[in-house]
Amino acid sequence: MVGLLLRIFNREWSGLHEAAFLLAGTALLSQILGLVRDRLLAAHLGAGGALDVYYAAFRVPDFLYASIASFVAVTVLIPFLLERLEKGDDLAQARQFINMVFTVFAGAMALTVVVCYVLMPYLASFVVPGFSGPAQEEFITLSRILLLSPFLLGISNLFGAVTQSLRRFFVFAAGPVLYNVGILIGIVFLMPRYGLSGVVWGVILGALFHVAIQLPVLLSGGFVPRITRSIVWSDIGHVMGLSLPRTLALSAGNFSMIILVGIASQITTGSIAVFTLALNLQSIPLAIIGMSYSVAAFPTLAKLWTKGNHEEFLDHIIVAMRHIMFWSFPAIVLFIVLRAQIVRTILGSGAFDWTATRLTAAALALFAVSLVAQNLVLLLTRAFYAMGRTRLPLIANMAGAILVVLLSFFFLSLFHTHATFRYFAETLLRVTDIPGTALLMLPLGYSLGMMANVFFLLFFLKKEFVPVLLGAKKAFLHSFTTSIVMGFVAYHGLQIFAPLFDLDTFIGIFSQGFFAGVVGIFAGLFLLHIMDNKELEEIKASLHKKFWKAHPIAVGEETGL
Repeated sequence: MVGLLLRIFNREWSGLHEAAFLLAGTALLSQILGLVRDRLLAAHLGAGGALDVYYAAFRVPDFLYASIASFVAVTVLIPFLLERLEKGDDLAQARQFINMVFTVFAGAMALTVVVCYVLMPYLASFVVPGFSGPAQEEFITLSRILLLSPFLLGISNLFGAVTQSLRRFFVFAAGPVLYNVGILIGIVFLMPRYGLSGVVWGVILGALFHVAIQLPVLLSGGFVPRITRSIVWSDIGHVMGLSLPRTLALSAGNFSMIILVGIASQITTGSIAVFTLALNLQSIPLAIIGMSYSVAAFPTLAKLWTKGNHEEFLDHIIVAMRHIMFWSFPAIVLFIVLRAQIVRTILGSGAFDWTATRLTAAALALFAVSLVAQNLVLLLTRAFYAMGRTRLPLIANMAGAILVVLLSFFFLSLFHTHATFRYFAETLLRVTDIPGTALLMLPLGYSLGMMANVFFLLFFLKKEFVPVLLGAKKAFLHSFTTSIVMGFVAYHGLQIFAPLFDLDTFIGIFSQGFFAGVVGIFAGLFLLHIMDNKELEEIKASLHKKFWKAHPIAVGEETGL
């Protein structure tokens, strides 16, 4: 058993699709656990004040993670490590480099955590201005506990840079799964006794699991970081210089989310919960598709660019773009058409009432509109990082974050001042008779901002590689056309299957949505087959290789080790 685990940990995944499928599989498992997590929280707490406090408590720690822990992000460190790992005699330098980064990060993060702990009462009035006194006090308590999370996840990021450089994607991919396991432990075993504090201690436990799963690979390669006094500040400065644009971009994105949560806290009780639950649901295809392909592609992109193989670099980007669109367009349509069935199946139990279900379903549809854009942002941002052009994604991502906030304020103002617009939005989303619908302007602003973000990135990439859009044009047309057909068939499938199931039960709602979705998917696959779709053929070829049965490569067999 131990030998099997070691072989899995030391398995090298070299192909884009094989690595992406591995990452997608573990991401799917992680997201399933995340759905169980959200269902338990929604069932026990409902879309009310308690769940608002819980989700809001993540905002300051998440901002801290983006602004400090991003300095040890894999997208920045991997090119440095690959450069050293390519040379067998530079392993000592690679280990020393890891030690230096670890030492500086640990010191900076520890200091920042202490400062935020002290200032948390003052931050609360900015992050959640709509909370009352007791809710603000609980927000402060939970946020202070969660400050441990960015410290631990930052260390895991550093470990992940090593494991991905060694192409040991399994341990990197298993981290989010174990993270959700820790949270579930908190919900099931700690929440009944300690309340919401028990849940957030489960989050900390999950972060510890996230770190621990990567230790076997680091131990086998001698890359476990240590505190060191021998710091070459020029190297650290180089890393920070490349990290700074990414850090600013991520900080802007997280800051925009803080503003959106602050707005939601002033709408109605439960608005933060609905907003976050819908965001979590739309993040499922984001994690399975966009994150999987972008993470799998990044080491190869970095290596190709470093070696000057720019034509292959472009080909790799185009392949990843084609497959992201192939999967994303159907996800958009199915999420919109089946939104009510998805939310009712996953969240509609216990204290999560019908009003919250309808509002979450409407928010989910608005978030889902930008899934292609969100997935491509992940890939294109990493492509620019592989090129060392970190300022371009900074401009695009900061502009997108600013637009998210501005558009959210604009649509919220329009919603309150123009009855015609409000009636149109509520009628289109079928929420005309429930309170709190102003919340829906936030996911609308978010989606439009993300679409602008990807257009900025594509514009910058096109200036570098003119054929980039032409290479993905056919895939765009195939995926878009197929998705429309899938949505049409799935929508009518809902009407056909509705009389066959009891729609007042979990099984009935799930069955209606499942069979309607399956019929729509088969219709799409049939159409793709008729069109001789290239992406479908490539996926068949990848699955035909049975990559899960490939022989693992031992650590010592790698080039340069």
